[in-house]
Order: sequence, then C-alpha cells, then structure tokens
Amino acid sequence: MNLESNEGNEGELIDSHFDSEHVRVRRQKLDDIRAKGIEPFGARFERTHLNTEIIDNFENLDKSIVRIAGRIMAIRSHGKATFADILDLSGRIQIYARLDSLGEEDYGLFSSLDIGDIIGVEGKVFRTRRGETSIEVNEFSLLCKALRPLPEKWHGLVDVDLRYRHRYLDLIVNPDVRRVFLQRTAIFRAVRDFLDSRGFIEVETSSLHSIPGGASARPFITHHNALGLDLYLRIALELHLKRLIIGGLEKVYELGRVYRNEGISTKHNPEFTMLELYQAYADYTDMMDLAENLIYYVADKVLGTGIVKSGDIDINLTPPWTRLTMVEAVLKYTGVDFTEIDNDEDAKKAAESLSVEIGKDSSRGAILAEIYDKLVEPKLIEPTFIIDYPIEISPLARKKKDDPRYTYRFELIVGGYEMANAFSELNDPIDQRERFESQVKLRDKGDEEAHMMDEDFLLALEHGMPPTGGMGIGIDRLIMLITNQDSIRDVILFPTMRPKA
Repeated sequence: MNLESNEGNEGELIDSHFDSEHVRVRRQKLDDIRAKGIEPFGARFERTHLNTEIIDNFENLDKSIVRIAGRIMAIRSHGKATFADILDLSGRIQIYARLDSLGEEDYGLFSSLDIGDIIGVEGKVFRTRRGETSIEVNEFSLLCKALRPLPEKWHGLVDVDLRYRHRYLDLIVNPDVRRVFLQRTAIFRAVRDFLDSRGFIEVETSSLHSIPGGASARPFITHHNALGLDLYLRIALELHLKRLIIGGLEKVYELGRVYRNEGISTKHNPEFTMLELYQAYADYTDMMDLAENLIYYVADKVLGTGIVKSGDIDINLTPPWTRLTMVEAVLKYTGVDFTEIDNDEDAKKAAESLSVEIGKDSSRGAILAEIYDKLVEPKLIEPTFIIDYPIEISPLARKKKDDPRYTYRFELIVGGYEMANAFSELNDPIDQRERFESQVKLRDKGDEEAHMMDEDFLLALEHGMPPTGGMGIGIDRLIMLITNQDSIRDVILFPTMRPKA
C-alpha cells in the first residue's frame, strides 16, 4: 500500500521545518519527476464535470468518458492496480488506475503520487462490484505536487487554533467547514435577493471616517500620510447611509465590513460583516416586520426550512415573533419592576439586590439596560424583539412620545444573543445635537465608546431627513444561527488571531 502516514502531532506536521522527513521525501519525488521531463506544477486543465455531478447522474454517464480534477485524499495500491479518492469543491469520487491501461511508466508515476497532490484525470465512468461510482483512468496530468502532507488522515484537523491559522487545511480535510462557508455565500445571496425584490438599493460607503459614529464602540485609528490626518476604520455604516436617505435614496442597504477595537470571544471578532438598511417613511415596527420576514426567508432559502438548530435546540423562525419592552423582560426574568423605579438611587439598589455590577455614575436607564444584558438576554432563545430602550443608551433613536425616558428602538435576540438592532431614526437635528453633547460629556468622563460630536452629520440633518426606520443585522451571527455554529470564528474564513510567538 502507498498510504502516506500523517499520524502524530498535527502542529509539528504543519509547522515543521522544510527539511522534515515528510518534506524531504516529497522534495526527492519532485526532483525525480523533473528528471523524467515532467512538469510537476501543471497548467490549465479543462474539466467536463464535478465529482458529485457524475455520482448523481451515473445512469446517464455510465461508460462515458469524463474529465475531472482535484486533490488526492487517499491512495490504496494493490500491485498492478491503484485506487485513489479525488476531492473537488463538490465532494469526493473514487478513481481506478491499472498498469495494463496506463503502461509501466505512467502507472509508476501514478503509484508514486502522494496524498495532497492535485491531478487531472480523463477516464470512463463505471461502478465497482460494491456499487461505488468510480472513474477508470485512461490518462492523467500532475497539476501540482504538494510538498507538505495534509493533517492526520483519519481524524482531520481538530486543533482549534491550527484550524483558524491554517484555514486552507481546515477546508481541505473538514467537509463540514466547506459546507458552512458555501452556506455563507448562499446566505449573502438570499439577503440580497430579499432586499432587491423589495426595492432596496445596494450601496457602498467609505470605510475610512474622520469621526467614528453610528455605534458605541472603540475604533481602530490609522493615519493618512498625504493629508497628515488621523482617520478611523468605520465602526458602523449608519451615518453615511442616513445621508443617502437625506439625499433621496429612500431605500438603501449595505453589506459591509466594520471594525471595532474590542475583545475577542465566541460572539465577537474585531472585523465583522454588517447588514444595515434604511427605509424612508417607515419606523421600527416596519423594521420588526422586515427582520422577521428577511431572516425566515434566508433560513428557508438556504436550509429548506424555517426551523434552525442552536446546539440541540430547535428554534422556529416562523413569524410573528415575541415582542417585549425591556421593562417587561426585566420584570419577567428578575421580578424587578422598573415602572416603580423612577430615580437613579432606587435603580442602583435594584442592581445591588440582583448582584449586578454598575458604574458609580450610572443612570436609571443605563442600570436597567445593564440588568437586562446580564440577567435577561442570555435566557431569550426563541426569536424575541426587546423594544423601547432607555434614551441614555440610544443616542440615534427617536424618543417615545408617551415616555421620553425611552426610545423607539429594538434589539432582536435569538439563541441568547443579539442578532439585530433597529430604531425609528432620530431626524430632529436639535435633539440630535443635544444627544451628541450628552455623549461628549460621557466621553470626557472616560467612556471611550461614547459618540463624538459629528457636525457634518448634523449639517446633513438640518437639510431634512424624512421619518425613517433603520436596522443593522450582524451577518456573521446570522450565519452562526443558520449553520448551527457556536463561535463566530467558525463562520469567518480568517478570524483575527494573535501572532504566534
């Protein structure tokens, strides 16, 4: 048998020096191939089919000549015959090479191939006695000689740190990882289909901002040499999209990268993808309807069902979804009734009774939100809109008419974490200036995530923005939900990592 043994420590296997035994053997094979006048790093190869197309259409392709290409994932030599498994984007198929068909020289080359090599094959489709669809090799081309082995054959790449650092290997040896990222692409397509069909216009706005705004987050800072100016990587898409609403583009959305200089966890990556959309003459109730229908549509389009799994729990995304005010949710899950708390001191006492830590200068609304974040949100598994957020933590949302301590804002919680954030947008430039001023005071007290004063945005508002509903959805978290992944790193191809020492 010509099964290359990859067993051992996969970290050593991947990060070994170039003169390791595995690499030395492969380099010798490379030299031998070149000595025979064969180019080990081939050129274009025209395929007629992907592997699963052949398997799925065997009845029509039986005894047909096909051309496939892919990576060798297993080799089983039996003297004058060799079987190999070839992997392409669609999946694996078995190929079968015989000495009497290829001739001694070509068969010798085929038998010397290693797991990980990439080849092109032309051959006849057939089924083995065991019923496995296979291709009998008439001729083949070496398209790329792999100079390093793949991770251990039978167990794949399981070390989490190595999987993220060497995502290309993760994609090769872990079929479920390929599935997740193919579904990610399908999710993006479904989001666009849904919004485009409803008259939204996809736009692109700048990633470099002179003032970071649209969210409470610490930005990354960079420097523009030609302008001699510090700039910020955007923390949200919001304020530029609102400028477009002011400009008369009444329904806009953007799928874009945003950057927040924050910690890393299973739910947070410093670089992630946001969907933000804005609709003129709408409000946050329209955004709730839109969120329900969009997320259900995407799940059904990608999975064929509106029921998704979070671990072993089934979550039904069929609208309508539960709607609770933040005050109602805190009362339901903690027993504390904020309708009976109307000052900061009583709110602090409530937090102490629940063992929730708060800042010494925290206001009633901020304390309510902190209690909700710590004790309520993680318990909300079924899709739930938490509405009417305190004004202190909602500087860009309209005040509620009947109680100006709250705003027309909601967050969508699914599986115990935030999926979307939306407002009836504040379009009063005088009120907006006052909100920014309050944020500046918080920033002066050391809150690095508080908003800065944005005079340019205020100038735009003074030209008039229609009543508007706006919403942001964390696309990576949506993908986590639909693909049943419990870490954001499992849905981002190249998550942020600390450099190896």
